[in-house]
Amino acid sequence: MEYTRLGSTGTTVSQLCFGTWRFGRETGGVVETDREEAHELLDAAWERGINFIDTANVYGNPNGTSEEYIGEWLDDYDREDFVIASKVYFPFDGRGEPGPNDSGLGRKHIRAQIEGTLDRLDTDYLDLYYIHRWDEHSDIEETLSTLDDLVRAGKVHHLGASTMAAWQLTKALWKSDVEDYERFEVTQPLFHAGYRDDVKDYLDVCADQDIAVCPYSPLAGGFLTGKYERTDDDDPTAFEGPEGSRGSLSDRFEDFYLSERGWHVLDELRAVADELDATPAQVALRWLIEQPDITCVPIVGARTVDQLDENVGAADISLSDDQFNRIVSARYAENGERWGHRA
Repeated sequence: MEYTRLGSTGTTVSQLCFGTWRFGRETGGVVETDREEAHELLDAAWERGINFIDTANVYGNPNGTSEEYIGEWLDDYDREDFVIASKVYFPFDGRGEPGPNDSGLGRKHIRAQIEGTLDRLDTDYLDLYYIHRWDEHSDIEETLSTLDDLVRAGKVHHLGASTMAAWQLTKALWKSDVEDYERFEVTQPLFHAGYRDDVKDYLDVCADQDIAVCPYSPLAGGFLTGKYERTDDDDPTAFEGPEGSRGSLSDRFEDFYLSERGWHVLDELRAVADELDATPAQVALRWLIEQPDITCVPIVGARTVDQLDENVGAADISLSDDQFNRIVSARYAENGERWGHRA
């Protein structure tokens, strides 16, 4: 495993981040990753060199279960070996039915949630604290001043922002600079090789401001692993995959990942994988790691140790300029754009 600086911070992280959103999550009444499985995966991630762990206060059922699993696991390790990230925004029902101040990015909710997160993780501080979404109902200055207080108090080292528009990120950075608040150093957008929405403006802001990018769902919910096959040339949403796979269980899979662009990209990933004796998943992750102009650390959410091993294999390959640019070209095959090529 190789390591990289997290944007302009002095913190060093593995080239892959381990995501824990499945920890304690129930689907159809079945827990996707229980406590024992979570600890096994965390052990495996650390043994393979991953020191960057991502969670959120609302991951798990009930909310906070993911943080609890991680906190229990950390008791057997040296906390200083790890970079731990969590998030705040969504309604938190730890006290029962969420009340009017149990969500959003107002000062009251943020201060309550950081204490709960630190308690569940059994740690004195977070390395990285994200706002999970932009809050239209809270003034950004209130949010930033509250987060700045957490940094000054030593409860948080760095700040991050997940899932927002380029103009919102720019507004927050401007306000931080004007008011001398701690600024966002890391972003967490939905971004992968087959993503059909244009993220150029957003990534341009990150490149200009030296902000690290930690994309979630870097394998498009499993689509870019190559385990799905198209069944109708005229319908990009017609596919088949392994029984019980995520794509067959979720309408969100079709809404977010299936498009003509996605299939073009998958074809190219398969071709490059054959050339490198790798897998499409490894190529997709490596394409993100090798993004020009930005520090890009994909968040992998492996469900098994075997999947984790495959993901970690992305650290052992490299793409030629031609291979990298062929994937870029496949992304824009529908409209002829060529943004993002590597010289």
